[in-house]
Amino acid sequence: MLVETKTKGCVEISNDRLISIPSGLFGFEEYTDFALVDSEYEPLIWLQSLQEKNLAFLLIDPFLITDDYEAEIDDSELLKIGIKDPADVMVLTIVTVPDDGSAVTANFQGPLIINKKNHQCMQAILDGSKYTTKHNILEALKRKEAK
Repeated sequence: MLVETKTKGCVEISNDRLISIPSGLFGFEEYTDFALVDSEYEPLIWLQSLQEKNLAFLLIDPFLITDDYEAEIDDSELLKIGIKDPADVMVLTIVTVPDDGSAVTANFQGPLIINKKNHQCMQAILDGSKYTTKHNILEALKRKEAK
């Protein structure tokens, strides 16, 4: 499938990279169809809207940033996107790169939970967790390397 992207122009995307977010992302509920597009900066990846070429989110696997990340989500919530087996789960977090040069952060409190089998996705909210919406990536990587 040919997808028009915010950062790379038109790119060919295979069907296994298409993602459906039935409830949308918080603040962007009307956008439900996305594609995962490789970024020029691995291990980052783009979540590109198929409905609006100028809407894209930078994502990262939180386990690459910290070994002890835990996304505790009720089974009933996971069933909404067809997840019955933990092996079918992919977790990604939205990255923010501020224009002012301040810290690059990841939203550890609102991870994206993707069903690897059916490509359905939801954004979870980890209420009462130790995580924030602005987890400093560089500081976390330094702590991880120091271990």
